[in-house]
Amino acid sequence: MIKKIAVLTSGGDAPGMNAAIRSVVRSSTARGLKVYGVQNGYLGLIHDDLFELTASDVSGIIIRGGTMLGSARVPGFKGLAVQQLALETLQKHEIDAIVVIGGDGSYRGALALSKLGVKVVTIPGTIDNDIPGTEQTIGFDTALNTAIEAIDRLRDTSSSHHRCSVVEVMGNRCGDIALFAGIATGAELVITPETGFNLKDTMKHLSQLDTVSGKKHAIVVISEKLTDVDDLAVQISAQTSFSGRSTVLGYIQRGGSPTAMDRILATEMGDVAVSALLAGQHASAVGYLDGHVTSMKLEDAFEYKRNEKEEIFALQRRLV
Repeated sequence: MIKKIAVLTSGGDAPGMNAAIRSVVRSSTARGLKVYGVQNGYLGLIHDDLFELTASDVSGIIIRGGTMLGSARVPGFKGLAVQQLALETLQKHEIDAIVVIGGDGSYRGALALSKLGVKVVTIPGTIDNDIPGTEQTIGFDTALNTAIEAIDRLRDTSSSHHRCSVVEVMGNRCGDIALFAGIATGAELVITPETGFNLKDTMKHLSQLDTVSGKKHAIVVISEKLTDVDDLAVQISAQTSFSGRSTVLGYIQRGGSPTAMDRILATEMGDVAVSALLAGQHASAVGYLDGHVTSMKLEDAFEYKRNEKEEIFALQRRLV
């Protein structure tokens, strides 16, 4: 029987994590369970940094970005000896189950704990939208809208100066922020890990927009880590009549109050996570699939393949 639940946030913070924490706490206390917050992700389990959370403790946090519990990356958590320290902390406080909110590394840490006998459920929280077992993660919609707002503003000034703005967005190994922001802002070119980056092809495309299509300005949205965007802007200035300018949005995409969509998604996911634990699904992952928040076996989540977005890339190319 589950009487005590712990909750932690791990990896990069994402808008909506607080909403998920609130949901886990409120859903648990409504069922007569006690909830403990773990400070700074898995680091808090290692160092026994836990405290009890009540319904009133999470009042008002649904509108706040970041995470009230703090977060940290713990590469050493892959080791069995370190995992054992976390297990001892949970046993010391007689915690029966744990909800882990985070990204891929957080999921793998949760899977490791489950193999040690810990009852675990995961919630996908990352702006990158790159978590297996879900079509959308908490924080993605907010980050996307932040990027869209910034690109809209850059287009205003680009159109006044025959300029090509190269905008680097986050996303790690996933191009979703770039792709959807590009479509939403009418970007002339979207470059992602899925498309790959080729300087020659990029210059050819922009030159055609410049000389054939007669574009007065252009927006290039590119995922991080693909190329040096400052250098790309210089190349654009040298090889086209556009004045190339680079903008790196960076961590501004992680901050800010979560959108309504992220608040609602996080709230649903938190409640489903608690329900899954109480239903005996003790090594599960919560996800958003086919328009519904649901749960699956945690190990199955790693095998889940998201639908390819080639049709969306094709849409973007047709609308240029």
